[in-house]
Amino acid sequence: MTGAGRALPEHVQIVEVGARDGLQNEDAVLATADKVELIRRLMAAGAKRLEVASFVHPRRVPQMADAEAVLEALGSSPEGVSFIGLVLNRRGLERALATSVDEINFVVGATDGFNRANAGVSPEDTMADIEAMVPLASDAGRRTTVTISVSFGCPYEGEVDPNRVVDLARRAAVVGADEIALADTIGVAVPMDVRRRLAAVDGSIGHATLRCHFHDTRNTGIANAMAAVEFGVEVLDASVGGAGGCPFAPNATGNVATEDLLYLLRRSNVATGFDPAAIIETGHWLGARLGKPLPSAVGRAGWFPGRDERGAAR
Repeated sequence: MTGAGRALPEHVQIVEVGARDGLQNEDAVLATADKVELIRRLMAAGAKRLEVASFVHPRRVPQMADAEAVLEALGSSPEGVSFIGLVLNRRGLERALATSVDEINFVVGATDGFNRANAGVSPEDTMADIEAMVPLASDAGRRTTVTISVSFGCPYEGEVDPNRVVDLARRAAVVGADEIALADTIGVAVPMDVRRRLAAVDGSIGHATLRCHFHDTRNTGIANAMAAVEFGVEVLDASVGGAGGCPFAPNATGNVATEDLLYLLRRSNVATGFDPAAIIETGHWLGARLGKPLPSAVGRAGWFPGRDERGAAR
């Protein structure tokens, strides 16, 4: 399905994670109405798949305590748009399935240290739960993703054995996950790591789609995104403004900024369907609500050429 040396795809799907991963590590807790406004602005800018909620215990991630309220205010997703909810355990799945969320994103850490910090149990315990939950979500008509956190490096254990990642990806595919995402949760990967990890996983996931989630902690996120696209990955996560990070990963700063990824792809003649001007404006809007400028380079520098910023969506 993918492979090194392929021509760039004509289109890359950007999964906009700003309303979930973008907000969960910010000091400011946005009101429900502001979260809903953010999601609506992102949809107006062209986002078709959006993480909108995290069904975790509110004491662990207070920024996501209003998951059900956000989805109730949003109502059913518009035609052609898919709302995604993050789930860590069976209670979270029960909550998610009681809402109108279209997709479930299950998360497992590739290391014991991270998974215990994130979910309170071992990776084996989490993966066993995922193997039971994926069919339940599928039977309920929800698309499923399994995200493997710290796929490239762990804040607690350092280097990650690629075989751990391959095994988790294989198990996710066997149980029927529609999509498998490799996450550089603390932003340590470089393009060579991306190519090698994708090559290792690619032969183990059958018909599942590959997706990548990069953080820009060490200014390698955009380079890693390009390495993934060059490999053949056609689904990438990004967060408007570059907001966010992981509350259970020390020093994990923001996600790859949607604006920056749009610039990379458009200048590489890869379509995304987003309106750059609207995304830049939304990043500024979100920064104002969070009380700080967000780290997106394109958000600061602007589009180039300037007249192209409001051109037809690509």
